[in-house]
Amino acid sequence: MKKLFICLATASVLLSCGGKSTQEQSAAAGPIPVDASFAPIINALTEKEKADGWILLFDGKTTTGWRGAHKAAFPDHGWVVRDGELVVLASGGGESTNGGDIVSLNQYSAFELSVDFKITPGANSGIKYFVTEKESQSGSAFGLEFQLLDDELHPDAKLFTTVPGSRTLASLYDMIPSENVSFNGVGEWNTAVVKVYPNNHVEHWLNEVKVLEYERSSEAFRERVKGSKYIAPAYNTAGAFGEAEKGHILLQDHGDEVAFRNIKIRELK
Repeated sequence: MKKLFICLATASVLLSCGGKSTQEQSAAAGPIPVDASFAPIINALTEKEKADGWILLFDGKTTTGWRGAHKAAFPDHGWVVRDGELVVLASGGGESTNGGDIVSLNQYSAFELSVDFKITPGANSGIKYFVTEKESQSGSAFGLEFQLLDDELHPDAKLFTTVPGSRTLASLYDMIPSENVSFNGVGEWNTAVVKVYPNNHVEHWLNEVKVLEYERSSEAFRERVKGSKYIAPAYNTAGAFGEAEKGHILLQDHGDEVAFRNIKIRELK
């Protein structure tokens, strides 16, 4: 017992007289290397994603794969590729009055779409799907819309046709409000996901949280259309609104600056 006491006392003296703690030794050894496997992958696919059928819709450098809505080519103004981001520029808040909306070259029927987006203060934009361009061009091209909005500053968050909250962030625009929204904030990156299954079941996700779901072309869906602005004849001249068999993906120009990246899609069977 006496020997044990002497050993403990000696250890205590060494620590108090210059012995270094584990924390101090670690600091002296320099920073701990960061595992590169945890770094975010921007505008690229992992091997697993490739195996699962994902394809990129934006390579981070060019506008390949996109064109202006109702146009043969990509807009010559209003959009830029900057620092690995596809950016719609601010132009006063008007709907498709500057560069205009852009659409994917390909059309899709059953798919999972993932888009990173970053909005500026007071911004309004949207991600649309089942866009056919069969209607006469007037403002933004028609399609089902995953709403992108600064709910705090943009007045559209408080507007609706029948259902309150149906124009807020991540909602099915003017039809179904989003719930349990987890928003990283204005000026931060957020991830929007739209899943459309072969049986027409549709889900909106925001930052890995499901915020709404519905059955496209169901009676309940058609009742939602009747209670929205989309009941107007102009939205139904080329068939019942939102019920096209397939359509383009659209990124909206609503006159506010919004950045997009990591735009990818896979078809579901």
